[in-house]
Amino acid sequence: MASWETDAIVLNATKYGENDAILEVFSYDHGRISAYVYGGAGKRKRALLQTGQILHLSFMSKGENQLGYFDRLETKFSIENVFDNAAGINAIGSVCALLKEALPNFQTYKHLFNATEILVRLICNQDNWAAAYVRWEVGLLADCGFGLDFEECALSGVRENLSWVSPRTGRAASYEAGLPYKDKLLVLPPFLLSSENEIKSGDIADGFALTGWFIERDLLGQAMKNMPDARARLIISLGKKGLL
Repeated sequence: MASWETDAIVLNATKYGENDAILEVFSYDHGRISAYVYGGAGKRKRALLQTGQILHLSFMSKGENQLGYFDRLETKFSIENVFDNAAGINAIGSVCALLKEALPNFQTYKHLFNATEILVRLICNQDNWAAAYVRWEVGLLADCGFGLDFEECALSGVRENLSWVSPRTGRAASYEAGLPYKDKLLVLPPFLLSSENEIKSGDIADGFALTGWFIERDLLGQAMKNMPDARARLIISLGKKGLL
């Protein structure tokens, strides 16, 4: 019999039978995992199972090949502050959909969990989180084995004025070295090099284009999966607010 407790972020909840639910979470200690929640479709527990909620819960299973169940669900952090914020809801939806699609079952990613919890809290409590979201996608790629290299220019070795990224290798190039090939390169927005760099109009859009290319090709494409619709809705929401 397996039994443990941990913090977890709700990725998805599906009604099962008349009153129960199957809950999928990204947990701190055990990675992505699904289990029953008895009474999960009922009014009292349904609010706990909103996508993006951060919970503390316990898990029990009678055997390795049997679907276990979650119990003693407690809210660690509620996302209720973004329920009337389309961009915020879409951002949290995109985060959870990417984790659901990209992560294998039962593989632990403690650094990624901590980064995700920080991002969810930021989205719920502040307005200027778009750059942090793009940085989170860069971190997602790195934690899943597809890290981008912004350390130096792949063509010249210099570390200054990095402005482009090769869509083939994920390595950076300086402005001067990459300029002749700019039509074939992705723009590297300065805020991804340092949080102290000013964010100008168009930088967030460039960031989404950069991370989206590698997420779609490497993280999801190799498993024949598509980019979540929530990410497209997030970009549209940010565009409507003039935040790209």
